[in-house]
Amino acid sequence: MYIQRSLEKTIQKTEKGFKSILVTGPRQVGKSTLLKHLYKDRRYITFDNPVLLAETMKEPGLFFRNNKPPVILDEVQYITELFPYIKMECDKSDQKGQFLLTGSQQYHLMKNVSESLAGRIAILELAGLSLREIQQDSFDKPFIPTEEYIHERELSYHPCKNIWEIIHRGGYPALTDPDVDWQTFYGSYVQTYLERDINELGNVKDKLKFTQFLTAMAARTGGMLNYSSVASQIEITAATAKEWTSLLEASGIIYIMHPYSNSALTRAVKTPKMYFRDTGLVCFLTKYQTAETAMNGALAGELFETFAVSEILKSFSNAGRDYQMYVTYYRGKDKLRKCQTAPFAGREAEIDLIIEQNDTLYPVEIKMSANPKLSMTNAFDVIERIPGKKRGTGVILCLYNSPLWLNANTAALPVEFC
Repeated sequence: MYIQRSLEKTIQKTEKGFKSILVTGPRQVGKSTLLKHLYKDRRYITFDNPVLLAETMKEPGLFFRNNKPPVILDEVQYITELFPYIKMECDKSDQKGQFLLTGSQQYHLMKNVSESLAGRIAILELAGLSLREIQQDSFDKPFIPTEEYIHERELSYHPCKNIWEIIHRGGYPALTDPDVDWQTFYGSYVQTYLERDINELGNVKDKLKFTQFLTAMAARTGGMLNYSSVASQIEITAATAKEWTSLLEASGIIYIMHPYSNSALTRAVKTPKMYFRDTGLVCFLTKYQTAETAMNGALAGELFETFAVSEILKSFSNAGRDYQMYVTYYRGKDKLRKCQTAPFAGREAEIDLIIEQNDTLYPVEIKMSANPKLSMTNAFDVIERIPGKKRGTGVILCLYNSPLWLNANTAALPVEFC
């Protein structure tokens, strides 16, 4: 059964303004299914077909004589030779929406896109299923927690019976079928990923070491990115760990979140954080076989945070917005207060997320707790010391079952509000 995707409206709207659209995202998230569902009358061509791929690589100039636009071209990372010809076809006509492209290796594609199709293409990202999509919730605003957002989100909010079932199951569309075995799916996914994406993106000779690296990274989701630590654990060099991290990022397995930067924050940490994009994959790699073991395991807090971050990023990408422009985090020893009446003093603190829009900063704390307290937000004070920026509504994303205002500008929200 087809699951309606939040990106559908964004694609249809974007198509009116661009001659080409590229939908990127990891394997198995439903890119091809989405485009074939939206555009049933368009010819669909996949370069997963080795015969077609070989013919097109040999004579790329003949391809569009036999395949006139509008057309859907799937897995275009295999056929970078075709990009200059796509540009020429775009320039022949002012018609919008001539090409719908998909690719599962976004960074591998960017160089070809920027060189060949600048100004002619819009780039959108499809991730795994969001909680909104799983619940068939049509709410489509990106998570910017203004009072208006909170009020509007409350109208369509559906609490989950067991959020840990969803965290453990993961967001790949195939897993919505209860007959698909979780263990078999992720085992096959990892094997396919190692055999295809990693071979294409980088020269990884030792697949066993890379599998160990993948597992070690999964155990570090939600943490600071430390190449030396993971390298020493599996006995590779820090340079190799950095190179392999880039492969994970390029293929959409992980997301690297950068710290908030401002000259007023003189003691802020500059190290990025790393999150896996799918919590089900983390559970598989770290051998949490059930939702209960994941909920009670040593990684429970990091899994919950990874899930919340992933949902927030999906809310931006599904709306056609680049989340890297909006979402950062803070960690440092800039002067803060232990409580509202205490003087400012230097102490280490962290804000899990800072969401920025229109010079307003919205601090977000993520807690695997059903008992939110105002003391969890003490680090939010650091935002008030940044000149030229306003502090917006502060939020604790947690397991509380309804919105709860803790003071005039701080609210505790269920994680389902993302």
